[in-house]
Amino acid sequence: MAGRVSIAEIGSRLRREGARGVLRRAAYELYRRTGAAELESAIAEADLADPLDARLLPGPRPHRDGEPITVGWLCTAPGPGSGGHTTLFRMIAGTEARGIASTVYLYDARGGDVRRHERLIRENWPWLRAEVRDAAAAPAFDGMEAMVASSWETAHVLASRGTAPMARLYFVQDFEPLFHPHGSVRALAEDSYRFGFRTIALGEMVQAELAAIDVGSILAPFGRDGDAYRLILDGSSRSGIVFYAKRGNDRRGYLLGKLALHAFHGMHPEQEIHIVGDRVSDWRVPVIQHGTLSPEQLNELYNRVVGGPALSFTNITLVVEEMLASGAIPVVNDTVHSRAVLHHPDAVWAPSSPGRIALALAQLVESEDNLDHAAHAADFSARHGVGWDLAQEVVAATILEEVGVGGRPLLNAAAERPGR
Repeated sequence: MAGRVSIAEIGSRLRREGARGVLRRAAYELYRRTGAAELESAIAEADLADPLDARLLPGPRPHRDGEPITVGWLCTAPGPGSGGHTTLFRMIAGTEARGIASTVYLYDARGGDVRRHERLIRENWPWLRAEVRDAAAAPAFDGMEAMVASSWETAHVLASRGTAPMARLYFVQDFEPLFHPHGSVRALAEDSYRFGFRTIALGEMVQAELAAIDVGSILAPFGRDGDAYRLILDGSSRSGIVFYAKRGNDRRGYLLGKLALHAFHGMHPEQEIHIVGDRVSDWRVPVIQHGTLSPEQLNELYNRVVGGPALSFTNITLVVEEMLASGAIPVVNDTVHSRAVLHHPDAVWAPSSPGRIALALAQLVESEDNLDHAAHAADFSARHGVGWDLAQEVVAATILEEVGVGGRPLLNAAAERPGR
């Protein structure tokens, strides 16, 4: 057991780290001693389910002709700018446009106020029309013909609480066991794919990972917002680098990006470094912090910069396609997961090493034809890019099939991949 910190040690830390550093250490010690780390869990232990029980749950009742199809979407409470929630809400909007009545069920393991979460949704996704309900309300998911889980935690909640007759589906945006070190949480995340829900995989990487553990899935292709992200032809030159910072998600390469941009600044101190997303601190290089931006604001910024690091260690970040559509060149860390879904010739690949990423960024800003490069990247995206319509169609058709109304078009049926 560690002893008490002496006055002399506190004084030494004050001189070395300043008051802010001492306060951070005190806050961490309080966090550790009070067991506050348990609050980071996005699921209550009572909501964890077992595949042996989940596979015994009753299926849907026959749908009555002429009645509306009611579908619930189970998700955790979002934060502003959440990319995963944006994609999920796009799927919900797509199903509603196809005549499916949708309800969002918010699950908050910490018991937060659902009305507060709903206000945040309405402010950040004003185009989402679905009703918002509390997943903890009883009876669970009342009146829903189908429920769609959207994360490993909500899949467990659906298996443990959704015991009434209904169709159960799982919209999988990433292979979430990769988010965690080997251990209990990783095993529970992987177990969520074995509940027997009809599984829809977003992108080839997710589908391949599911097949590797003998889980079949329907493929929904990646898309991008073609209306928001596009080239602005105003003749302006490009300069600077942009980095979408996600401090709390190590799989998004925050530390790697920070180290790479420190090295890049040493090579090109004249180039501005723009940070969007999370606010950053303790950087030793000057940065311009933009915070959370709307897609339109992001497009304007992407049209001003040369490029930037776009890092992910699981499924590829949507930032890559959005940058390319705007003519900004992403430097992507070279992983088998990203290679599985990214086929754009203008993306730059670099090993997952700060120095190599910094060198790739330096080569971008040193190029004399970055305007031509930007134009080619945006043109390729415009001609070959896919919007979200096809993914929405896959999701809607799969739901209809599960509730017994119609079937998938042949185009979508061909996208199904069984497990091994």
